[in-house]
Amino acid sequence: MDSLPSTPSDASGLPQGCQQLGRLGASLLDAAALGPWIARDQPVDLLLVLAATRTAEHEGISAAGSTAASRRYTALADAELLIHGPSGQRRWPLPPLPAGVSPALLSHVAARRLKLAPHVAALGLAQEPDFPHLEIEAMDQGPSACLSSGAAMPLPRVQHLWRQGELLGRRLQRPLVLAECVPGGTTTAQAVLTALGVEVAHLISGSARQPPQQLKQELVSRGLQRASLGAHPAAKQILAAVGDPFQAFTAGVLLGAVSSGQPLLLGGGCQMLAVLALAMQALPVSQRERLADQVLIGTTGWLADEGVAAASQSPLGRLVDATAARVDTSLSVLACGVRFQSSAHQPLRDYERGYVKEGVGAGALLLLAQLRGCSCADLVLDCEHALEQLLSRPVTSIP
Repeated sequence: MDSLPSTPSDASGLPQGCQQLGRLGASLLDAAALGPWIARDQPVDLLLVLAATRTAEHEGISAAGSTAASRRYTALADAELLIHGPSGQRRWPLPPLPAGVSPALLSHVAARRLKLAPHVAALGLAQEPDFPHLEIEAMDQGPSACLSSGAAMPLPRVQHLWRQGELLGRRLQRPLVLAECVPGGTTTAQAVLTALGVEVAHLISGSARQPPQQLKQELVSRGLQRASLGAHPAAKQILAAVGDPFQAFTAGVLLGAVSSGQPLLLGGGCQMLAVLALAMQALPVSQRERLADQVLIGTTGWLADEGVAAASQSPLGRLVDATAARVDTSLSVLACGVRFQSSAHQPLRDYERGYVKEGVGAGALLLLAQLRGCSCADLVLDCEHALEQLLSRPVTSIP
């Protein structure tokens, strides 16, 4: 399970099933651009950022846990699954889902293939993790307020998180894979992108099979109206009004990485586009292309293909183009080729039905495993084996 055999590629030169997103705003992805991620002898670091926002407590806003109470512990449970795996000792039960299985299972499979030991940063959670983690801010800060308030975080908190992220980005000594677990995070991403002037109507997905577009839009409109940000708000003003702790910290990491020059692989979809746009907003125009050249966003095929049947390009692909137009530079977004159509396991096939789709860096880590030579078939087999282990070892402790 730990080896990385060779894998076939398609006519594009990318690993089997991988696809680039965006047309108008897509950068050229060649061997040189993907070099740090293809080289098997290049060590990389993995950082999972956990964060919480009261936005996730709205009924129906997120499927990362079937109830608001369970979503308060989603990040802790997912982090434990990533770190310890399905057969390891875990304290936090995975929250009940409408269908599917936590994407942390997929992330663990890929991280094990890649021999990556995850580092975790925890921001504003309901309870402090009892596993090792980076202390970025005092735990009593708690979750950010619901974005509909127009006052999600005090500006000093945003400035502190941004500064801490920037320090980390400046100190990077090798490429970094950056993942997140933030229930409600696609809604804060929609709010941030809207505040930045990106046209995002119906382009933002989520963990639910049918994302609650109307509810998301109502919360975003209410928050932005109350915030009264004006025509050209600064990135930190936007974060204080409608953002979440993950966004403030990660935008700082991206900004700091401009100094270290280290490549970044961001795991996700609209949430990573939002933090990249925030970092770009804070940079001089002359430096934006430099950051864009350092960043690759990795996502899943389920998110990349969502809604394609109804349009010539997926909503995420159109969001890539809209964000690239706003920051006036090309962006690199690549979806992995792993699919579960032929799996005998229903929780995995649920991904093909539109459930879960992405999270905990699953797309980026599976993509990296493919880029470094692992086949889709082997990754699917590993995911099936991991799921069997997970189902045979339920966690019964309750927080």
